[in-house]
Amino acid sequence: MDEINLTLENVESVVQHALLHQPITDMHTHLYPPTFGTPVPNRTGSTDAGGLMLWGIDQTLTYHYLVAEVFRVVPATQLSFETFWKMTVAQQADHIWKTLFVQRTPISEACRGVLTLLARLGLDPNEKSLDSYRRYFSQQDPDEYINRVMELAGVQSITMTNPVFDDNERQRWLNGAAASGDRRFQAVLRIDPILRDYPMAARRLHEWGYAVQPQPDARGIAEVQRFLRQWLDRQRAIYIAVSLPPDWTYPIRPDANGPADSAARAGETMLEQAVLPVCRERQVPLALMIGARLRVQPQLREAGNMVGRADVSAVVNLCLRHPENKFFITMLSRENQHELCVAGRKCGNLMIFGCWWFLNNPSLIDEITRMRLELLGTSFIPQHSDARVLDQLLYKWPHSRACLQRVLTDKYRDLLGTGLRLTQAQVQRDARLLLAENFQDFLSR
Repeated sequence: MDEINLTLENVESVVQHALLHQPITDMHTHLYPPTFGTPVPNRTGSTDAGGLMLWGIDQTLTYHYLVAEVFRVVPATQLSFETFWKMTVAQQADHIWKTLFVQRTPISEACRGVLTLLARLGLDPNEKSLDSYRRYFSQQDPDEYINRVMELAGVQSITMTNPVFDDNERQRWLNGAAASGDRRFQAVLRIDPILRDYPMAARRLHEWGYAVQPQPDARGIAEVQRFLRQWLDRQRAIYIAVSLPPDWTYPIRPDANGPADSAARAGETMLEQAVLPVCRERQVPLALMIGARLRVQPQLREAGNMVGRADVSAVVNLCLRHPENKFFITMLSRENQHELCVAGRKCGNLMIFGCWWFLNNPSLIDEITRMRLELLGTSFIPQHSDARVLDQLLYKWPHSRACLQRVLTDKYRDLLGTGLRLTQAQVQRDARLLLAENFQDFLSR
């Protein structure tokens, strides 16, 4: 077959075809296979109230994006936080559907996403109640449903987030059920407390039989290294991940004082002397997700988190001081994106990824992706789903793919305007890099 050359007339369709047919490696999610338990009954009626595999219409509607939105429409003065959290998940979902989808135009990205996923499943998004959707999901087998969602979303591999300090998840790994293996999913060792609150982490590690003290010492550092190696092996994790607040700095300023600064210094010691050495030894990247202020409005629970501008120089210092380590970096604030892109031009061991959380909106994805292409070429990872409910894959990837299609189409048209000859094979190569190979190659570098 003759190679197809790009023209101003066919470039959009060629880009659309390349992106639609390129299987996606989703490098950061909060999704799980059925071996981690599911709170939604399957066809045999089995269920696990504490299960970590979230799916179905009720879980989708009660995700914190929509919880925050519904309290803007029906404020706590009308429906108190206490009353809302005492509702069952189904009652909460009914309230959100009625308020945001029936009584109002569901125009927000979170609402539009629910409608997109319903439509992709062949369900009518115009229903006034959730009854028919619940019947549909009650007929699904979770394991088979994962395959269908991945096929519809164009996803070939899902990367989990596995917080080892979460008792629910940790016990599932220790019991062996979570570690039984599912080729569709890859694990990531999440260790936030070691860097964010080491005294608390030390207490837990001591309870689990590790010889550590609230402040780092030589023996404690060796024990944390042992802990990390054991859990990397147990999970077969492909990288280590931490979420950090916007005021995180590296290195800590010399004038830092007080209990909070003491904890931060302990975290920095563990980063430098335990986490990074193990990452180098095992040749696994460290992923830092920077910029979330947790529970600014505590009565909203997970919906009460906030965004803050972070210090990009901390990322640059980290990368330059530890050139043998590899770092995945994403930042939550829009205001950080330009400086982070410039940092990516200076640090070859830095891989920028995704439009995270509050940035996962088409207008911002478009803006940020254009800037990254203009500064970094194709040497970044444009998106990850960050999905916490399986069904979110059915809208997050189609919506992101549409943004990427528009941006790439414009950029190829710009190149054609210079007289450069481009082919369909080049577009397909770029799609592979952006949606799969940049991540895979960085892991194996």
